Amino acid sequence: METPTASASDRNLFINRELSWLAFNDRVLAEARNPTLPLLERLKFLSISSGNLDEFFMVRVAGLKQQLHGGIVELPADGMLPAESLATVSQAAHQMVTEQGRIWQKELLPLLAANGLHVLERTQLSTEQKAAAKAHFQSSVFPALTPLAVDPGHPFPHLRNKSLNLAVALRREGRRRSKKDATLHTELSFAVVQVPGVLSRLVPLPASSGHAFLLLEELIAAHVGELFPGYTVDQSAAFRLTRNWDLNVDEEESEDLLASIQQELRRRDRGTAVRLEIDAAAKPDLAAQITGALKLAPQDVYAVTGPLQLADLTQLSDHDHRPELRIEPFQPAVPYALRDVESMIEAVGKRDILLHHPYESFDPVVRFIEEAADDPNVLAIKQTLYRTTGDSPIGRALVRASENGKQVAVLVELKARLDEANNIAWARRMEDNGVHGVYGLIGLKTHCKVTLVVRREGSGIRRYVHLGTGNYNPATARAYTDLSLFTARQEIADDVTALFNLLTGYSNPPQWKRLAVAPMSLHPKVLALIEEQANKAKRGEPARILGKLNALVDPATIRALYAASQAGVDIELQVRGICCLRPGIPGVSERIRVVSVVDRFLEHSRAMAFGVGDKTEVYLSSADWMPRNFQRRIEVMFPVEEPALKARVLDEVLGVGLRDNVKARQLKEDGTYVPVPLQLDGQTLRSQTLLMEVARRGAEPKASEPLLRHVASPVATAPAEPVRAPPGTGTSG
Repeated sequence: METPTASASDRNLFINRELSWLAFNDRVLAEARNPTLPLLERLKFLSISSGNLDEFFMVRVAGLKQQLHGGIVELPADGMLPAESLATVSQAAHQMVTEQGRIWQKELLPLLAANGLHVLERTQLSTEQKAAAKAHFQSSVFPALTPLAVDPGHPFPHLRNKSLNLAVALRREGRRRSKKDATLHTELSFAVVQVPGVLSRLVPLPASSGHAFLLLEELIAAHVGELFPGYTVDQSAAFRLTRNWDLNVDEEESEDLLASIQQELRRRDRGTAVRLEIDAAAKPDLAAQITGALKLAPQDVYAVTGPLQLADLTQLSDHDHRPELRIEPFQPAVPYALRDVESMIEAVGKRDILLHHPYESFDPVVRFIEEAADDPNVLAIKQTLYRTTGDSPIGRALVRASENGKQVAVLVELKARLDEANNIAWARRMEDNGVHGVYGLIGLKTHCKVTLVVRREGSGIRRYVHLGTGNYNPATARAYTDLSLFTARQEIADDVTALFNLLTGYSNPPQWKRLAVAPMSLHPKVLALIEEQANKAKRGEPARILGKLNALVDPATIRALYAASQAGVDIELQVRGICCLRPGIPGVSERIRVVSVVDRFLEHSRAMAFGVGDKTEVYLSSADWMPRNFQRRIEVMFPVEEPALKARVLDEVLGVGLRDNVKARQLKEDGTYVPVPLQLDGQTLRSQTLLMEVARRGAEPKASEPLLRHVASPVATAPAEPVRAPPGTGTSG
């Protein structure tokens, strides 16, 4: 029998990107169903799944609709046309919204009430609560409301993206008189009332025990008749729009990119509607009026049981601080070796340093930049900023460095999705304080995370580099897993210097010494590393590929992995979100295993290893294996060369995650995910819990027995056994 090959035309070898993303969000939603988690942690995951779905519609579904309406077909590797993809996505998304409503109504709402957190409907209020609600409405809500009639003289109002609104059906009975007689008639009207986003969604009410709340839209609905005197409210229903939220900026024609993006941000709130969420209790005629006004198809309408905009419900945690309702707080550790160093720059000059966030604190990264800002011997600081906080200590340090007379160049990526306004504000502030701000290369997003510090030492200069897999954002560094590498290696510093010259000036892409940089050399480098392992396997040598990514989409890379699997390479991948590769296809990908971990921290780091034992090459990167990262972004992949740090990435970052059998789910050939089976001895391994303890012990003055000694690391110094699919995982046979 001829061995199947990964043909470019075989759509069955690839999982649809949108369906894979929805499968990821279902894994997030599974944590909201998980009865072993504290109540408020389950509520958090329900909120995250809802917010994720918002962005999915604003970007991915909007993009598919644009392709469909514009007649532009970007056929993905799975071969699914835009219309087919939209129909399939709609079906899966409707099921997800139904499940979100069920989890809230049937599981979380009763549990909240049992714990003294009562979220009430307006029909459930006691006499005392009704009086308190009415008083609050009249004093604090009614003055902020604007009734918006919809009729031939009042067009359907423009409603902001993701805003909450009430649709109100009204009637008024009167007498129509003619010369012969008078007859009764009913005048039917339709109106919209916007729910003010500046007011708290949770309205507190008196409670005999615990806390009681009424949602703001429920309060408005209970008293909406006061906005329409002379009319009777026939019915009202909460609804919410999702709009196309992508920017549309012609960078080549723009004379001032910052001003153009500011203008586009103001226009963006007028993007085409792509989804309508409406209270499931709304009558069909009311929903039809909104749908018709927005020109939406029936498949774009989502009837929601329970509250809309579930993310707001996490505010409940602000009213109850009992520790048993939430996960135990975690304080990131500072490695003992860095605790008492007088200078981060001096420490980096002595050896490479690797930090694993959020298990290890992000403070040394901030300290590195703050120290450079104040060091009189530092001549220049250069940095890329993709996402950061509104009051970033790193941003403040860069401004201070400029005030101290240093050359400071910062590439602020204005097109960082959903962070555009925040980045514009930082760009303006830095420019006003003498920082040289640039906005990158036309047509490319700058997504790499790089800092270069140039320091005078003796009669010469020395350069210090920070490279990261995550953003310069101290807030997300406490919630996302990421890696930081500090180094003063000359060849890496040469490459980083060349990178900044490319970003801030005019220069041809250089021959990179140690870095692989997209869109020039990263994709060819990844393909070459995969092919090298395939060639080793063909020669009968041990070969292995390990990877930890957020997403795996690029068809050429997937085909290369299939070819490596067929050549005999054992491949293990931890892919948090989208994975278009199908593992376990006989003769094609049976040596490939893919797992996904969803736990308290968002898995965000990118790490990969090629080879076995001492010959293993280890890399970290800002890039996922996606076409956009390879072709439309400035990305960096950088080597880990210090042997002790290589071993740490292999054992701690890759090894532990790939051996998780508590929070990990394994991808099957059909695109579904199943729990990872327990080891034969029944031992469990929850990777994030173990890594928190690893970091805690690393902060102690005396090293204790390594916790990772008994973890079945996928990278041994001797050739490992081929990867075999664990029993019961549903791989084809």
